[in-house]
Amino acid sequence: MSPTSPPASAASLPVSATICWADAQREAVFHAWLARVAAERGLLPASLHLASADASFRRYFRIATAAGGSYIIMDAPPDKENNAAFVKIGALMAQAGLRVPEVLEWEQTHGFLLLSDLGTQTMINLVSADAPQAAVPLYHQAVDTLITWQLQSKPDVLPPYDAAVLNRELNLFPDWYIAQHRGITLDATQRASLDSVFAQIVANNLAMPSVYVHRDFMARNLMVGGEQLGVLDFQDGLYGPITYDIAALLRDAFLTWEEDFVLDITIRYWERARKAGLPVGDDFGAFYRSVEWMGLQRHLKIAGLFTRLTLRDGKPKYLADVPRFIAYIRATAGRYRELTPLLRLVDKIEGTTAATGFAYGRM
Repeated sequence: MSPTSPPASAASLPVSATICWADAQREAVFHAWLARVAAERGLLPASLHLASADASFRRYFRIATAAGGSYIIMDAPPDKENNAAFVKIGALMAQAGLRVPEVLEWEQTHGFLLLSDLGTQTMINLVSADAPQAAVPLYHQAVDTLITWQLQSKPDVLPPYDAAVLNRELNLFPDWYIAQHRGITLDATQRASLDSVFAQIVANNLAMPSVYVHRDFMARNLMVGGEQLGVLDFQDGLYGPITYDIAALLRDAFLTWEEDFVLDITIRYWERARKAGLPVGDDFGAFYRSVEWMGLQRHLKIAGLFTRLTLRDGKPKYLADVPRFIAYIRATAGRYRELTPLLRLVDKIEGTTAATGFAYGRM
């Protein structure tokens, strides 16, 4: 998971009429910008309120218009957020025919963007692990959306999701989850064993063909409304393994599905992707194995990332979701002999015993 995963419209989240600014100068610049844009766009400044704040340094405000509509304002300091990537990838997605926020105004120096408002419902608000069949139509839409995006892929447009990035993400797990959260220092043998597993994970993931990767393609970042899903939080997109986004969708950071549902939707994706000409191979079993290994990399990353958000950045709500990722990690490591050293290490850290079944289990 990227360190930024808010719903950009986020109307389903609690809102606040009070917007706090840590920097008085930035606040003054914002209101001067807003006054100009409001006059040009027919906005109602008095209606401005916080729509969401997330794991990153970005915030989203909603503002009403005199005509009865609304817009989203993104507050994203350019020294901390890559606004150029947001604009670039959003344009690529729009060209692919996807429903994404339109950038109407961009104050580049300070990082204020006026965006179209994709509505009030994120997909995660409408699905439940207790009612998987009811969720199937939305997940079919998500699969179709993902395939549409991947079909537009070209090399040398987005940065590569290469070994350096994958390794940097993997090391969040020992650096933050093991060392900082669990307070455990790995000995030389344990660290060598972990490094060996990490090398196998990276090699397996890089063996898959590359496409455009959203990097946080999950229900929380998909908006329901209109004839197609809206897509948010795409600014960290890269060019990398085709398995990444389907793994993110079905091994969700905030929602756990039983494996029969995961298999059903993954098969749907594989069949439609293969028919569309995407490089997913002719053997579903081999593809599913690759999805699992890609998901493992993501879960190790997120366990470390969410720990860092809590311990370094003072956002404790994220650590509450980490047991979900530990369950994912143990389930996948328990399936493959090559991953046994990882399973043993995690079991020792967690005080658990080796997994004997194949279900993910619901958190």
